[in-house]
Amino acid sequence: MKEVRIPAFAKINLRLEILGKRPDGYHELRTIFQTVSLHDDLRLWRARKPGISLSVVGNAALSGEPVEKNLVYRAVHALQQELKDSDGIEIELKKKIPAGRGLGGGSSDAAAAMIGYLGLSGKKVASERLMQMGASLGADVPFFLQGGRALGIGRGDEIYPLPDIEKKSVLIVSPADIHVPTPDAYRWLNAPELTKTAENPKLWKFCVSSWSVQGTGLWNDFEGAVFQHYPRLSEIKRELLRRGATEALLAGSGSAVIGVFPSPAKARRAAVGFPLDETFVCETVSRAKYNRLMRGRSV
Repeated sequence: MKEVRIPAFAKINLRLEILGKRPDGYHELRTIFQTVSLHDDLRLWRARKPGISLSVVGNAALSGEPVEKNLVYRAVHALQQELKDSDGIEIELKKKIPAGRGLGGGSSDAAAAMIGYLGLSGKKVASERLMQMGASLGADVPFFLQGGRALGIGRGDEIYPLPDIEKKSVLIVSPADIHVPTPDAYRWLNAPELTKTAENPKLWKFCVSSWSVQGTGLWNDFEGAVFQHYPRLSEIKRELLRRGATEALLAGSGSAVIGVFPSPAKARRAAVGFPLDETFVCETVSRAKYNRLMRGRSV
């Protein structure tokens, strides 16, 4: 096998609750992840020269950073250390998911790089170990190793697959002039200190309520605090609903805002109402389809 090409899909949070701040400094989360079809593209191939070479296309800020900071580089380096593999590898990352918008692009790129590297090398890492390695790179990475719809608890890195939902059309609005640093969003929440590990009965509410067959229930605890600091994001949510979205929600800690529409055509028509922003019309992706696409294409 000379080359592997693999997509790295974005995510949305159908529900996101912050229970409080844990003794280790992190926040205890309950969230429902859902893969959507917006994606970056990775290409990995063997090189004669030892080491990892990474080029980034489509994002000037990321392409100007030292490659060692990029999660793709870090993910492949971690795997090489784990497998004691010193062969050279070249990687091209084509960015389409806007960075720093709550869509998980960096974490998805890392997971795709891990899956792609294992496919290219023909080597294997036990699933549990791969999830541990993913969590050490970022809290969202374990979800992207599975995809579809899933419950995340703890920091969001403890993943429980959930039944898929019927396909839904989603419009993502990404304001070019607003970036919400995740640490700031957590600080604005002023979440209470947790004195003990969160109880698990809440898990059932998440498993059966969020976009289940019986109903919907999108929710994001970040909205109140983030909207207070960036009122325009609240305006985008209202405009999405005015333009026909059945539901709308801040994506993660922001700054993207998503709207759920009855059809792709209605989502495309609504997108015209946001001429100053980046917009992406996409759809939810089932776990089966995700796993099929994440096998990558060998060349």
